[in-house]
Amino acid sequence: MKKLLLLVLLLVACRAVPASAGEAAAAANPVLVSTAWLADHLSDPSLLVLHVASLRRDYALGHVPGARYIWLGSIAQGTPEMSFEVLPVPDLVKTLEAAGVGDQSRVVLCGVNGNVSPTARVFLTLEYLGLTGRVAILDGAFDAWKADGHPVSTETPVIKRGTLHPHLDPDVIVDAKWIQAHLQAPAVTLVDARAPQFYNGVNAGQPRSGHIPGAKNLYFATLVDSTNHMLPKDKLAELFDHAGVAPNTEVATYCHVGQTASLVYLAARVLGRRAHLYDGSFDDWSGRMDLPVELPAQPDSTHH
Repeated sequence: MKKLLLLVLLLVACRAVPASAGEAAAAANPVLVSTAWLADHLSDPSLLVLHVASLRRDYALGHVPGARYIWLGSIAQGTPEMSFEVLPVPDLVKTLEAAGVGDQSRVVLCGVNGNVSPTARVFLTLEYLGLTGRVAILDGAFDAWKADGHPVSTETPVIKRGTLHPHLDPDVIVDAKWIQAHLQAPAVTLVDARAPQFYNGVNAGQPRSGHIPGAKNLYFATLVDSTNHMLPKDKLAELFDHAGVAPNTEVATYCHVGQTASLVYLAARVLGRRAHLYDGSFDDWSGRMDLPVELPAQPDSTHH
């Protein structure tokens, strides 16, 4: 009888403990934060808000009080080789230090104008630099901040330059060689974030039509709602499952040039998965004739 009682007590105690250290860490270091969370933490001296926008005027017209402007072009831009790729690490560090980001900073990224993927691109770049666990995205972006009645500022804060020592996670942003090496890897699922007509090869848009062999199609725009909030975790999990993204696998994602796939990267991180972005994406892959491209079987046009 005593042994049975002891067993019951142990079972109760186990249920009271978080399911894993990973879940506890995820709760303490969320990938997405709400406007209420940000308002509660805005006075935290280690917290920095970076306002992600393509144009400075989008920042000048209004932003979260104390937020600093960060230009997407200072994170990734076109090169003679590719349409869009990450900048060299020294350039990234220079940009972030100028915005005040340092080794102890906790960063919240705030997007603008309903475009989530550029913010996600900055998010994964910061994870690439080693800020995983210290960077999050404001869910719903600046529109949600305003809609929820929080204060808006047009003042540019005085910025003390930060000191940032990057600790690269090189497998966050990967290349064609990495993708080739992992095409058959059971621990990795390759995800094409483009619209179905590009995945299926109906529209080309790149040197060749189709997709990387074995890739699953999960259109990036389906991951957010009409207010640009990320879908709830259970809905994201359903979408991943419906697309054929194997459970518990790492996610390697690509799109046309490597920006919109950033949203699939973000969704994978919300779900607690390890994620990778193919920076050159299909622009790079389809332009290299030594790399295979897959097209779905086409229906027989002789039958109607």
